Amino acid sequence: MQAGLVVVRVVGLDGGMIELRPYTPADRPWLVAQHGRLYALDEGFDATFAPLVEGILRDFEATHDPARERGWIAWEGDQRLGSIFCVALDDRTAKLRLFLLLPEARGKGLGRRLLDTCMGFARDVGFAKMQLWTHESHRAACALYTKTGWRLVASKPVHSFGVDLIEQSWEVDLA
Repeated sequence: MQAGLVVVRVVGLDGGMIELRPYTPADRPWLVAQHGRLYALDEGFDATFAPLVEGILRDFEATHDPARERGWIAWEGDQRLGSIFCVALDDRTAKLRLFLLLPEARGKGLGRRLLDTCMGFARDVGFAKMQLWTHESHRAACALYTKTGWRLVASKPVHSFGVDLIEQSWEVDLA
């Protein structure tokens, strides 16, 4: 674990303990595989999506500023349940990336905990706002964004990853 990064412990899905641990390169194969598998299953994405995730993670590993950018992996015991990342777009704006929950971890408050942790970190390190990119089909995530103060700022039809989608951009003020 990198110096200065703490593990956040929260009550788990069954009353046990969930840890939000800092992302490490050892998490990359799992995270790429889960994104590829779940997006193919849930959205019909083709095989171009997992390599995109791999590139995002490799870039994060190579260039991120640990003082202002962070990734978390949710663990329950020895099982990974999800992820979320905060990366800098510019001095004032952070981008939320790679927000993922395994199906068995959805609907139980863990997504909200990950989102609150990410937004709180961004606020604490001085970002004034956050942005994210998603798809309209992620209805539960979009409902969570709305509940936590995010605003939909753009929406457009696209053909990506082998399917027709409605791409969305969201923003939230952190100040």
